[in-house]
Amino acid sequence: MNTVVAGITYRALLGRRRIILLLLLPLALIGLAVLLRLFSADDQSTTVLLMKNFAIGTMLPLLGLIAGTGVIAPEIDDGTIIHLMSKPISRPVIAQTKFLVAASLLALFAAVPTYVAAWILVGNEDGIAPGFALGSLVAGIAYAAVFLLLGVVTRHAVTIGIIYALVWESLVGNLLAGARTWSIQHWGQAIAAQISDSPFFQADVSLSFAIPALIIVTVGAVLWAGQRLRAFSLTGDE
Repeated sequence: MNTVVAGITYRALLGRRRIILLLLLPLALIGLAVLLRLFSADDQSTTVLLMKNFAIGTMLPLLGLIAGTGVIAPEIDDGTIIHLMSKPISRPVIAQTKFLVAASLLALFAAVPTYVAAWILVGNEDGIAPGFALGSLVAGIAYAAVFLLLGVVTRHAVTIGIIYALVWESLVGNLLAGARTWSIQHWGQAIAAQISDSPFFQADVSLSFAIPALIIVTVGAVLWAGQRLRAFSLTGDE
């Protein structure tokens, strides 16, 4: 990790409109949890439904898109990435650093609010809050890698990412049982299910598949992004 690149990336991302988007979704999740608590709908069944469908099913992939593409795609679009790559910094290190920045933002804006929202509803009952927080964290790390790669390989990263996040992860992955095996959010849920003992929560993907899949996708995407950056010339052509 290069601290200079990390600092530049944090300042650029958190100083733009994306910080508002990063805040809106977790605040909406916590707001929903508070409303459910006020209306006495704070049972395990409702909590698990909120965590699965909104926290991990909708909020997390969208935050992954915002953070993952936001750490590098704007720099590629406006050409400022060329200035960074002209420095004596390994391009794989640039990719790895930007991945770590995106992953840390997802830990802060996704995993922490997920825990808080679940805790508001049921506390630490049956491990629901820590389970979904951990599942959100590991799935968020994978999303950070995938969307970082998307930001490197195409100038239409946001458009493609929205289609992926909303259509595949939020719609197809939740409607078709077979598609869940290849859904990052369901890999995260498999992790969460190992922590939670709630009778209302069962994962659709086995842990023996989810863990290797998360590792392969995360490591593979970051390495690929680093190799793709090597293909950029200092004139911006690939």
